Amino acid sequence: MLSKSPEALGCRVGVKGGEVERLGVSVGTHPQRAQKARLWGSLRLKDWSKLRGRESAHPFGPSAPSGWVAYGEGSRVGQEKLGQAALSSRGLEDSPRLWRQGHYTHFRMKSCGSMLGLWGQRHPAAWVLLLLPFLPLLLPAAPAPHRASYKPVIVVHGLFDSSYSFRHLLEYINETHPGTVVTVLDLFDGRESLRPLWEQVQGFREAVVPIMAKAPQGVHLICYSQGGLVCRALLSVMDDHNVDSFISLSSPQMGQYGDTDYLKWLFPTSMRSNLYRICYSPWGQEFSICNYWHDPHHDDLYLNASSFLALINGERDHPNATEWRKNFLRVGHLVLIGGPDDGVITPWQSSFFGFYDANETVLEMEEQLVYLRDSFGLKTLLARGSIVRCPMAGISHTAWHSNRTLYETCIEPWLS
Repeated sequence: MLSKSPEALGCRVGVKGGEVERLGVSVGTHPQRAQKARLWGSLRLKDWSKLRGRESAHPFGPSAPSGWVAYGEGSRVGQEKLGQAALSSRGLEDSPRLWRQGHYTHFRMKSCGSMLGLWGQRHPAAWVLLLLPFLPLLLPAAPAPHRASYKPVIVVHGLFDSSYSFRHLLEYINETHPGTVVTVLDLFDGRESLRPLWEQVQGFREAVVPIMAKAPQGVHLICYSQGGLVCRALLSVMDDHNVDSFISLSSPQMGQYGDTDYLKWLFPTSMRSNLYRICYSPWGQEFSICNYWHDPHHDDLYLNASSFLALINGERDHPNATEWRKNFLRVGHLVLIGGPDDGVITPWQSSFFGFYDANETVLEMEEQLVYLRDSFGLKTLLARGSIVRCPMAGISHTAWHSNRTLYETCIEPWLS
């Protein structure tokens, strides 16, 4: 006999990923919108030591005896064959206030005390065992599954970054879109991010191809700072990409022209006014930052020497220009994020395809030649309503991927 009622003990059931499954019939739940869903039946765990959850996910505490519980490892109940079908026709219903802890979504038993075998005798009566073979006929049919699946998210970091920098962003996505597969690509970390951008594009391409192949419904790209240029190049050279939303997070899409700490560390004897002497040389183009260095006072040198930005912008003729433009236009949405307090991207409007003219007056995207000529598809994207601009003040460059308000305002709405 149990010493306390199930209700008194909380009857909490941990379901990872926001989906439960019994006997091959899925019952979707949507924690974000608190839509109620019922699971007819549950699982009976034989070995509590196999329950991989936090203490709060245990229905009867960490030292509880075997009991009736549903638990999802990955996104499938019984994936590791932890239990067998239960006898109860009572279900699970989300509590009025759905709450989350860590990566688990917790649900409350709608009625624990009436579950067969749980309250009263520890073992079911003999007549219950006799009825077991007929259980599928006695239970009501499960409701039609309502799957709330989200497209996978791929995250590409920036200069001197690593995957660890995006732990907060990963947490936000898990909270608002439980069950989403998020991959923060761990390539070209730290100083390796100074490698030439075309080399990085090739490496990231090899990493994203298998992810896209497993997601026929499409993927989302979140690309930060220098990573935004890597991602734009990926969209240009991949003729079979299936990117739904390309979220460019404070990325110098029209180039960089400013004295920053990164620049001073890399080229301590140079300033922005004379860095063109290095960046527009064959040696300088071996550094990623020089691949998008855009000196408005030496435009001819930029067009002739830039081996990356001038090409993906379609500012210099090359045999793949038409094909790259066609590939880029496969994207569903282009979400541009940046702000005046960034402190690194110079001018900050470069995050929105704005840039200096020869007098260092900022011209907005619609005034840029690459837009007016529609050289790589910007004008076409805007005409079809596929460009979203989300400026936000008060955020420094290193805080874009950890700001909750920014995430909820500019990123979360596009993670379908």
